[in-house]
Amino acid sequence: MRKHLVLALLVVTATTYAQKMKINKGDIKNLKDISAYTLEFDYSDVQIPKYDSEEDFLADKMAKREEKEAGKGEEFKKSWFADREERYEPKFIESFNKRFEDGEVVASKDATDYTMKIHSTKIYAGYNVGVVRKNAEIDATITIYETANPSNILLEGTYKDVQGYGAMGNDYNSGYRISECYAKLAKNFAGYIKKKALK
Repeated sequence: MRKHLVLALLVVTATTYAQKMKINKGDIKNLKDISAYTLEFDYSDVQIPKYDSEEDFLADKMAKREEKEAGKGEEFKKSWFADREERYEPKFIESFNKRFEDGEVVASKDATDYTMKIHSTKIYAGYNVGVVRKNAEIDATITIYETANPSNILLEGTYKDVQGYGAMGNDYNSGYRISECYAKLAKNFAGYIKKKALK
């Protein structure tokens, strides 16, 4: 019993630790007086676990779907890219902004003096086939810089293995599971700003 409890605590601790930002450059205190950010999302060179590249991942998934029904492969490819603007980005924006109930900090795609760049470096869709499921995961680098002077980086840090899943395991759609990763990423980063920059 004790062994199981210790193991459970280790798993929880590892998951919590993995979702803290690792600072690469700058300082969270540099964000103290910033109230608005322009969001930029970057998916270049994204890694897909178990595949050499995103292209290999898409080729494999499309081929499997085409075998079952003609046209389903291309449909999957379209949704894979469309989900970024239709699911992931709105989910990040909503989750980030709702952490600031008084609107003291806002992130949007509107032009502002400071940019928050979200570079997704890993996307793992996870799966849910009813009896067996696995959470989606993303890795991301968040960079805050002066919009007019991108070389002036105020903060750059990375998050690893941020997990996304639906309530009660009701997350059969991969786009939905991944979007929940972005919601969690936004929640973590907004909390970090509130705790370390605004106090």
